[in-house]
Formats: sequence, C-alpha cells, structure tokens
Amino acid sequence: MDAPLSPPLFPALAAPTGRPALRCGPDALSYEELARAVGALAARIAGSGRVAVWAAPTARTAVAVVAALLAGVPAVPLNPRSGERELAHILGDSAPELVLAGPAEELPAPLAALPRVDVELEGAEADPGAGAVPPPAGAGPESTALIVYTSGTTGPPKGVLLSRRAVAASLDALAEAWAWTADDVLVHGLPLFHVHGLVLGILGPLRRGGEVRHLGGFSAEGVARELASGGTMLFGVPTMYHRLADALPGDPALVEALSGARLLVSGSAALPVRDHERIAAATGRTVVERYGMSETLMNTSVRPGGPPRPGTVGTPLPGVEVRLVEEDGSVLGGSDGETVGEVHVRGPNLFSGYLNRPDATEAAFDGGVAGGWFRTGDMAVREADGTIRLVGRKATDLIKSGGYKIGAGEIENALLDHPGVREAAVTGEPDPDLGERIVAWVVPADPADPPADAELADHVARLLAPHKRPRVVRLLDSLPRNDLGKVLKKRLPRG
Repeated sequence: MDAPLSPPLFPALAAPTGRPALRCGPDALSYEELARAVGALAARIAGSGRVAVWAAPTARTAVAVVAALLAGVPAVPLNPRSGERELAHILGDSAPELVLAGPAEELPAPLAALPRVDVELEGAEADPGAGAVPPPAGAGPESTALIVYTSGTTGPPKGVLLSRRAVAASLDALAEAWAWTADDVLVHGLPLFHVHGLVLGILGPLRRGGEVRHLGGFSAEGVARELASGGTMLFGVPTMYHRLADALPGDPALVEALSGARLLVSGSAALPVRDHERIAAATGRTVVERYGMSETLMNTSVRPGGPPRPGTVGTPLPGVEVRLVEEDGSVLGGSDGETVGEVHVRGPNLFSGYLNRPDATEAAFDGGVAGGWFRTGDMAVREADGTIRLVGRKATDLIKSGGYKIGAGEIENALLDHPGVREAAVTGEPDPDLGERIVAWVVPADPADPPADAELADHVARLLAPHKRPRVVRLLDSLPRNDLGKVLKKRLPRG
C-alpha cells in the first residue's frame, strides 16, 4: 500500500500567481515563473534515487532543491567550498544518481563521473502547461526531503536525514512564533548548503508564499538596499551582525533600513551582548536569537516584541520539548539560571537518523531512538522565566575547574563585553590543581595595545564569578571559523 501523501510543502506553487517569489543577484522569479522552472526540472529528475545539488549562492540552487522536493527525490546540498577529500566522502556516502548545477558552474574532479543536469530558470517558458508536479505516491511525511551533512569537526561528516515532516513542522513552528506570513520579504546572504540559509532562508519564505531576496554575498550595502526597498525580515549570523554594528555609526541609510525591519534574526552561534546593544542603541530594534542544529532544525526562539534578552535563545517552539540533563542522567527540574545540563530535545522537528550510520543514530538518543530524546551535545542553563541560555558544547566548551562545571560561552560573552576585545574563544586545558584551567584566546581590538591578562581576568570575575576568570590569555590575529562563522576550537594552536 502506498504511503499517505504529504500535504504540499509549497502551497503557493500549487496555484501560482505573479507575486514575487525569489530574487538573487540579476535573477528574479515570480511564483508563476518559479513553478514553471521547478516543474520542468522535477519532471526531468522524477524517479531518481538521490540528487546532489551544487549549492552555490544563486537562484538556481533554490530551483534545484525545490524541484527535488516537488519530485519526491532526496536532495543532497553540496558546499562549493568543500575540499576534494570531504566531497568524495559525501558523494561516496550518499551515492547520488545526478548532480544539479547552474550551466556556468565548474564542478570539481570528484563530481566528474556523475551525470549532470543543468538547472535553467527560463527553459520552461515555452511550455505554458508546465507547472508544479505533485510528489509521487511514495513521498509521505516520513520520506526524506534533504540529506544535510554535518561539519565533521569530530570525524567524517555524517548525513542527516531530514524528512518532509520535520521540514514542515519546523518552518510552521517558526511561522507561529514569529508571525511569519506571505506578506514578509526575507533578506539574507547565508550559504545555501546548510539548514540556516537553505531550509529557513529559502524554503521558509516559499512555504509561506512570501518573497526571499538573497544577496549572493553578504554586505552592509546589500542589506540596506533590500530592507529599504520592501524587506521586512533579515536573517544573519553573528559575524554579519558584528559587521553591521561596525557600519552603523557612519551609515545613516543602514540605520534607517534596520530600524524599519519587522524582524532581525541571528543564529548558528551566540550573538555577543555588545553587538546586541550597539544595534539596539542605533536602530531601536532588538535582534532575536533562535537555537537549532542540523539534526533538530529549530528548537527554541526568543519571541519578537518582548524585552531584549541578550545571551538567551528563548523558549521552546510550538510542538518542541526541551529538557536539561545532568551527567548522571537525572533531569534538572529547577530554573536557577546557574546549573548546567545537556540539552535534550523531542518533537516533530527531529531528524530521522544518520545515513548509513544506525549505530550513531541509536547512540544519539537518550535510551536509544525509542526513547525519543535527542542528545544535542549542547550545554545550557534555564532561567527563572523558562528561557534557555546556551553555555557551550559538551565536547569542547564544558570546563570542569575547581569542582565547578563552567560553560565557555558565558565567559566568551563576558570577554567580548570588554572594549579591548574584538574576538574571543575559551577552552579548558589540564591543570594539576584545578583539574582544568580556563584559557582565553583573544583577538584584541587594537593589536598594538592589547588589554593586560589581569585586566581581562578581573573583568570576567566582576561580570560572572571569580572561579570563571581565565587563568591564561593567549593573543591571536584571528580565530579559525567555518562558513557559518562558528569558531573551530580544535584548530586553535596548543601552547
């Protein structure tokens, strides 16, 4: 018996109109034009097992992914900046039958043996009957929509299986939390190979029937231009908001554009308190933070319109359960804003498993998959009002020093509050007395005049607690980061 069909992921493509849908650089498509383009491509790839998508920051990437979803074919977004070894691993693991790419894209050697389908934006115009095709009977809610690969910081990248159910549930929960409607125009310049830029930033607006304007590459000028010409929402990562905060004092047009936006959202890493404050002071707008990951899509969000809460990621989204768990497996019951626990998540937003890794899938859940609670590996505290404050990753950011469990994230935020610090990362290293000592990696605002170690230690102790002060400070020219701006702590030099 055929699996029940999913409700359409993109209702606006079922009866398309001339409303704007997508713009990226020189390419712009209405819903009618998008329906023709994705319908024609979906018809070409229907019946394929999996398809790889060369996820360059172009309109063709959006067309390719939406076409695959409409055809009921799992799409594997490929990071154009992946090295050949990583790319070969992903292709060998996911075994796509085709690669979808823009006609002008030059593909690297690992893709040479894979049949290629060029993605066209206007090729279907000659056939006015071409439009969105319904998914085949096998594309039920639990069928795989996307296979998104993890960053591979603790081993080879794993393929995260995201179902149609998970994509729809997460986007609809965000729509409820953010009052996201077809009237919204989303602006962003995020990469299109990952959850933030692709699922939230492209599929989110199209599911609502609204418009997305992708900048191609991030710039303050692009943000100001698109928000000033009708944009209502901006998605970004902390690096982007830091650059906007730097640009605001000398750019009245940017101030006006951000002031007029309905919603400013930051994700993928914590936004420093100082950047929150600089943007709010200049524009009167509060940046909303949310929390998610490849395996869970979105878990929590600060709600728009409430008081500013820098450093927190809000409360669970509709349908999502969140609990904090001690190392001994006991569930934290209180909300004291101090006790650290690992974040466990349960809900319709969860992934279906890791491709070809049933062992890793089983191990990722507390009590196995049947238990339903996914271990995120993130450490957090719960404030008295129920909001979640992340303090770091269990593997790299939980420091056990002098009998205390300390999250690196809150120390990093405290360091960033010092005017002499441009960037900061915090790690632990073995100490014969404390167990672990806190090490601060600092990029000074003025390399010629960095703040003294004792000054930074006192600054942290004053804002947090004496036992959280760094014992060692190491200066760097820059911090190693990935494409989403997250600091790669395993690449920090070991002194």
